[in-house]
Amino acid sequence: MTGSKILAAVSSIAILVGAIWSVSGNASGAQSKSNAPAAQPAATSQTTKPQAKPVAKPAPNGPDVQLAKPQRRGPVTHLPIPRYVSLKGSKGNVRRGPSLSHRIDWVFTHPGMPLKVTAEFGHWRRVEDNEGQGGWIHYTLISGVRNVIVMQDMVSLHARPDPKSAVTAKAQAGAIAGLGACTHDWCEIEGSGADGWLPKTEIWGVDPDETRD
Repeated sequence: MTGSKILAAVSSIAILVGAIWSVSGNASGAQSKSNAPAAQPAATSQTTKPQAKPVAKPAPNGPDVQLAKPQRRGPVTHLPIPRYVSLKGSKGNVRRGPSLSHRIDWVFTHPGMPLKVTAEFGHWRRVEDNEGQGGWIHYTLISGVRNVIVMQDMVSLHARPDPKSAVTAKAQAGAIAGLGACTHDWCEIEGSGADGWLPKTEIWGVDPDETRD
């Protein structure tokens, strides 16, 4: 083979190799572009961290706790409202308003009768009896001594706060007695030389949930 023919053959091979490299490079570039992630909202949302949802705390296994309601107190004495008192003497005028200029609506005539104080104003206390009747009475006519009134006739008084215990006496409806100790369901009363226990539902002058030592 002559020198000119050899040179022509080498040039043809170089051109062919260059063409193959160029085609291969272009194809590879096109493939890399097609594999590149496009800047689209879908691609962006895949890389966004999901928002954490609040996890509800498990309920405690212990018993439910109910907070006691704050007790209302009188603006004058700062004692609980309502509260129970008793008539100090044998007569107590109960007026329509908290002053001597107001007319008398009721006159209580049973010494020691239990009364419920529902309001205060100066030297006056608004009270009511077991029937819900009452009005304003001067504070000097009432006492902090606790008494109750028997609501049912011929109620049995027991030796202990137990219906199966011995009966110590009988009490008539309307009888006024001194209040002693109280459990959640029973109270001890004393009057006219007799004492004993009876259910709270048989008397007026003590709160249903009140306990006393």
